[in-house]
Amino acid sequence: MRHAAILASVAAVALCAGGFGASWLTAAPASFDSMDALGEALFFDANLSKTRSQSCATCHDPAYAFADPRGAASIGDDGASLGDRNAPTVTYAAHVPELSRDEEGRWRGGLFHDGRAVTLEEQAGGPPLNPIEMGMADTSEVVARLRENPDYVAAFGALFGPGTLDDPEAGYAAMTRAIAEYERRPEFSSFDSKYDRFLRGEAELTNQEELGRLLFFSQQFTNCNQCHQLQRSAVDPAETFSDYRFHNLGVPANADLRASNGSVEGFIDGGLLQNAHLTEDGSPEDAALRGAFRTPTLRNVAVTAPYMHNGAFEDLRTVILFYNSYNTRNEARKINPEIGAPFGPPEVAENLAPELTEGPALDDKRVDALVAFLKTLTDARYEDLLEE
Repeated sequence: MRHAAILASVAAVALCAGGFGASWLTAAPASFDSMDALGEALFFDANLSKTRSQSCATCHDPAYAFADPRGAASIGDDGASLGDRNAPTVTYAAHVPELSRDEEGRWRGGLFHDGRAVTLEEQAGGPPLNPIEMGMADTSEVVARLRENPDYVAAFGALFGPGTLDDPEAGYAAMTRAIAEYERRPEFSSFDSKYDRFLRGEAELTNQEELGRLLFFSQQFTNCNQCHQLQRSAVDPAETFSDYRFHNLGVPANADLRASNGSVEGFIDGGLLQNAHLTEDGSPEDAALRGAFRTPTLRNVAVTAPYMHNGAFEDLRTVILFYNSYNTRNEARKINPEIGAPFGPPEVAENLAPELTEGPALDDKRVDALVAFLKTLTDARYEDLLEE
């Protein structure tokens, strides 16, 4: 199984910088002239994990659109721990709004699949202290690692004030702020895909890609844009292809992953309902969001497999066939081609998003056209991955 292979080889995978920021593999530079430059060094610094073997870039590999291509979930710093969710891309993460209720009272935004980190800074502070990720005991232990590096001491003092690293909470907050500033750099949100070039009149879509675009934004033939269109106009150049809301899509549990990570039998991922920021009064409104996860961006989706919050599907075409299974009456169209059997039952069968059943069933021509269109959302620097 793929996850067993990951467990067997993880000792040889300490850091996958892929040439982007690879200078941090050996030592930090002598000085940092900006907060984002400091954040870049921190993002690639494996010393900030328990065994000094894992950095942010280990699970958000810049060579793969800042996602983790190694499997459905990422291996922890201890070389054995395995989570239950897929590491999402960091590209375009700076556009995710803070967790809040929108004008309709629905939860929207927040980082991680369940939105539990209100801001990008809060998200940056999560992995170092997660026992199955980077494994540090507390903020004091992390800041002590920062103080080992005199360049960091100087940089934190210059950027955040003298003595910042003398206070564990202040030092940790400064670290997360610097990492977040790095992730806000324009190269994380380049808007230079073939689709963007098409909007600017610099590229032409193939007939198949154009059909996929029309289907994607259609109000009649698909339901894609019900969750993956943020802007009002279908040709808005600032489109990030997510409504940032939470939906239960009926994704089946990833049995292979659960077998590898030692989940308790019968465990169910509650998604948004496990978010501590939600009210705890047991209101029906919040209870109805059990199994709901935030809509991810579709930018770079073609090069950031596997898919869904739990990495249940390996191929982008399978994802579209999964959605299509809600609309087709043809039993043969409900087969998951990756396993040669019907798609598994929803992990959370109640509260399924009503958008799932809007629109007619799709034939192969239209499925392939949607896949072709989604590939056009790949940033220019990752387009070579489409050929792999």
